[in-house]
Amino acid sequence: MDRYDAFTAMDRIGKASTALCRPDSLEAIWQGSEKGEPMPSLEDMKEILDRLSVALFPGFFGSARIWKESMQYHVSANLDSIYRKLSEQIRRGLCFSCLTGEGCEDCRGRGREAALRLIDALPDIRRLLAGDAEAAFEGDPAATSPGETIFCYPSMRAMLHHRIAHVLYEIGVPLIPRIINEMAHSRTGIDIHPGATIGEQFFIDHGTGVVIGETAIIGRHCRLYQGVTLGALSFRKNEDGTLTKGVPRHPILGDNVTVYAGANILGRIRIGDGAVIGGNVWVTSDVPAGAKLVQGKAHRETVRLEDETM
Repeated sequence: MDRYDAFTAMDRIGKASTALCRPDSLEAIWQGSEKGEPMPSLEDMKEILDRLSVALFPGFFGSARIWKESMQYHVSANLDSIYRKLSEQIRRGLCFSCLTGEGCEDCRGRGREAALRLIDALPDIRRLLAGDAEAAFEGDPAATSPGETIFCYPSMRAMLHHRIAHVLYEIGVPLIPRIINEMAHSRTGIDIHPGATIGEQFFIDHGTGVVIGETAIIGRHCRLYQGVTLGALSFRKNEDGTLTKGVPRHPILGDNVTVYAGANILGRIRIGDGAVIGGNVWVTSDVPAGAKLVQGKAHRETVRLEDETM
């Protein structure tokens, strides 16, 4: 680069830097505490989730060979690392949300307690995930074992992330639960808000394109297929025109509900126990227990063809 080019480049870089640092430019995107605390680290969160996967399913994830006789040593060392790293990320999430920088010592203590509460919940999370793996094996004739579903199925990866994120969401941890679920979303195409309540023995077959909203409630032994949406029908607004946050706006599914590919179930409606929702159906009102809801035109065509062959 000759002298002229160097001076030109430095001048243009300086102008861009000045423009990017102008208060009116920064105002729309600035997010940080007054004390300059760092944002949560996506790289550290990936390591934490990898370590949690190893703790929950020893032998399935990670490269180390694990023997039952020495398992507690490995698990304890892993949980200690998870505790320290997750405490810090939760503290950063708290600082991200409070902005003022006040009470940083309190945030540090809250981060440690939240990380410990997740660790306390890990045995129950494993129990739930083992049930999800069993449901995947029982629900998919192509599956050869529950272990195969743990290794290979996007549903299991999404649920591993979700069941961890949901615990943190329930105890009031900001930002971190959403990061955890968006990591699974980007990897699997399954989008589950950490606030969604999902019962035991849950399975999403294939999975791509499934969306489950924040206030959705799903009962036990439910199964969804690809492209299913459990979403909101409309959004309530405040007097100033902003959206009202936190109101129940997503469906409630009872136990043993099956929802086939492409169905959209919208609004705070109830799908009764044992109901079956057919593919590509749009549902905006309650469905009674045991009902089978299918596309009207497709159903009529099927009946007509059956009549003709009799």
